[in-house]
Amino acid sequence: MDASEYKNVVLGLIFLKYISDRFDDKYKELLAEGDGFEEDVDEYTSEGIFFVPAGARWSEIAPKAHTPEIGTVIDDAMRAIEKENKRLKDILPKNFARPELDKRRLGDVVDLFTNIQMIEHGSEKDILGRTYEYCLSMFAEREGKRGGEFFTPSCVVRTLVEVLKPFKGRVYDPCCGSGGMFVQSARFVEQHSGNISNISIYGQDSNPTTWKMAQMNLAIRGIEPDLGTYAADTFLDDRHPTLRADYIMANPPFNLSDWGADKLKEDVRWQYGMPPAGNANFAWLQHMIYHLAPAGRIGMVLANGSLSSQSGGEGEIRKNIINADLVECIVAMPTQLFYTTQIPVSLWFINKQKKQSGKTLFIDARKMGTMVSRKLRELTEDDIQKIADTYITFVDGTLDDVKGYCAVADTFRRAYCKRLALRNRFQLTEAEFDDDLFVFGQFHTLDEADQKLLAGVDRIQKLLHQLSCSVFCADRAFFL
Repeated sequence: MDASEYKNVVLGLIFLKYISDRFDDKYKELLAEGDGFEEDVDEYTSEGIFFVPAGARWSEIAPKAHTPEIGTVIDDAMRAIEKENKRLKDILPKNFARPELDKRRLGDVVDLFTNIQMIEHGSEKDILGRTYEYCLSMFAEREGKRGGEFFTPSCVVRTLVEVLKPFKGRVYDPCCGSGGMFVQSARFVEQHSGNISNISIYGQDSNPTTWKMAQMNLAIRGIEPDLGTYAADTFLDDRHPTLRADYIMANPPFNLSDWGADKLKEDVRWQYGMPPAGNANFAWLQHMIYHLAPAGRIGMVLANGSLSSQSGGEGEIRKNIINADLVECIVAMPTQLFYTTQIPVSLWFINKQKKQSGKTLFIDARKMGTMVSRKLRELTEDDIQKIADTYITFVDGTLDDVKGYCAVADTFRRAYCKRLALRNRFQLTEAEFDDDLFVFGQFHTLDEADQKLLAGVDRIQKLLHQLSCSVFCADRAFFL
């Protein structure tokens, strides 16, 4: 079998082992109390523990590891668990009995998980969660291009999380894959002594298998998300139409074509222009902006082509987003971070209430990272922290440009605000204002303000173009 087939086998067994061990711990505790509640479902569900019925428990599966019926035993266990736990209905894999699956190897995997001494490696929840994450990454590497459908490298996700710091509020990923953004958000909260119940998880994914993986991945961490009641296309079947999220983090499919533009021409999400039918990059971006709370922020991965492309009206959409003063930070990322593509990417950070109004931070991180294999690079913890600290310093208003690394561009937002203030002062309609019907002496500075505003926007566009063309680099003045 190929990697995708073994992925479902291994990840399914990890999940089964996890929920069974959690159940056994509670079962022994209730048994010791001697009140006869050890088979009471409510005793488990009240503490967020999945109830595992007799016959589906790992202690009953393990002795049958090397019998011809092991596949059927596991399938029956999955069905029994789904029946007792509504949250898991139609989520768990149930194809272990299929003839093409080598039962000897299946038995060996069961033995492997049976013999792991969790206590030697930290808490069971932690070690199994990390095992699940490790397997996701390895299968993503083995699957090549298709691996990106369910997995974003951990260092990329951690960079988004360390910049946004989702400590409290609603966290949303409209193309959540296996749920890595949510896992890292929860981990961030726990590492900073926060309460995981202070964040609410929302997401969806169009791939049914990937959607199920996300459910299992989050269940292992004790995270109860709202990923919709089924897998669904975000553009055509938005499962959270009224959501306004505090944090949105996503790695949408690069340069997705045929995303359904013909069916969504008048959609309310396209506030900055109709995205081209052949590329969904700015459809994703506008979808996220639409779902952003008034004080919300976005961190997302986009191909560098989105920084300078003019095709299909993308340049005008980008300009409108810049005009709205939403782009807070752009980070140019190193190559070879992804298993699935060599397309250079950048991180976009969007903020509806920028503290540094009218300014955008540009960070060149392309020389960061360490090669961990011949084909794969990872950002180190120091790299990630440096990017996050640079962003914080920028927000605080104390950042100085660093040649070859970072620069702050001013979009002359103040001139724009002055222009609006004058319009409001004289109670002009938009048409009157734009058509220059009131050209009196007191308005002689309006053209100048417009020119400054446009100059600021043009400067941002120029920097974006430089970024995508790999012009800004350490061996020359950073930005012209």
